[in-house]
Amino acid sequence: MNTRKVDQVQIVRAMKTTPIAAMEAGTSSLNDITTAVVDDDDMMLFIHLDFGIMYLSVPIIIGVVVVGVTAVLAKIFLFGKKKKSSPVTLSNPDVKVPLKLIDKEEISPDTRRFRFALPSPHHVLGLPVGQHIYLTARIDGSLVIRPYTPVSSDDDKGFVDLVVKIYFKNVHPKFPEGGKMSQYLENMEIGDYIDFRGPNGLLVYEGRGMFKIRPDKKLEAQTRVARKVGMIAGGTGITPMLQLVRQVFKDPEDRTELWLLFANQTENDILLRVELEEIKAQYPSRFHLWYTLDRPPSGWTYSSGFVNDEVIKEHLPPPSDETLILMCGPPPMINFACLPNLDKLGYPPQCRFAY
Repeated sequence: MNTRKVDQVQIVRAMKTTPIAAMEAGTSSLNDITTAVVDDDDMMLFIHLDFGIMYLSVPIIIGVVVVGVTAVLAKIFLFGKKKKSSPVTLSNPDVKVPLKLIDKEEISPDTRRFRFALPSPHHVLGLPVGQHIYLTARIDGSLVIRPYTPVSSDDDKGFVDLVVKIYFKNVHPKFPEGGKMSQYLENMEIGDYIDFRGPNGLLVYEGRGMFKIRPDKKLEAQTRVARKVGMIAGGTGITPMLQLVRQVFKDPEDRTELWLLFANQTENDILLRVELEEIKAQYPSRFHLWYTLDRPPSGWTYSSGFVNDEVIKEHLPPPSDETLILMCGPPPMINFACLPNLDKLGYPPQCRFAY
């Protein structure tokens, strides 16, 4: 009888791709295979196993191998190709990109959602988590530049959304002229353009608790890993916080625990409340949400008044090597409410960051 050795690996591969053969053999482990020989005269292949012999015809084995190879090649063709990335709108922070207003939604009497079209339906904005954009416009003969953090993300293609509080004239005694950029946006018509520029900012969240933070624009970013992140937001300062919250809970491997202390003047001023409370309901052990209001309604069950040491101590994570405190809001809130009370409670400068 003329015999030739058969590659054991091929036999195992064939068995793995053939359920019938595997069941008849009772195994698909290479450790169980001790001999593999083809009988040329009978055109039969037998495999000597630890417990017996299995006979398979050569055409069956050849067919199984062909099917297996075809499946592997198909998988490589369909899934092995590098996924084509979407074109990025903002790739250079020094270059202005005009974008067209395509929709405007009234969220509250003084808050709007503005949607701007990207250059094509396939474009993404290209904004890392933690970064912001600048809007630039010439208003009453002066160049006005303001930072904003979109509430949309790079999961959204073809558009970018901004939620903006409109500071109208003759409403706030300290600011009788109102906000220049917010009123400019309010007066834009559908189809008008405004210049975007970015990405900008000193912080980038890379995921799974890892932050890259630059002390200033001239210095290299330093890596900080935080398992517990406390956030203090005032008014529209909620937008970069929501950007981070969404990113954390989008990744099932990201186990970062988040605390959010959200300060506003009235209950009606609480932006994006529905989404925040939906996230809280979905992740009650990892997203801790608390509000404080300057002018609370009767029956208000959260805190009242400005951000102070008591509310920080009770509703944010304590100082530790794994704690990072993020702040975004009006400068008086940061300078006179947040920083002095964080100092008082022992949060070192390296474990806090103000947008």
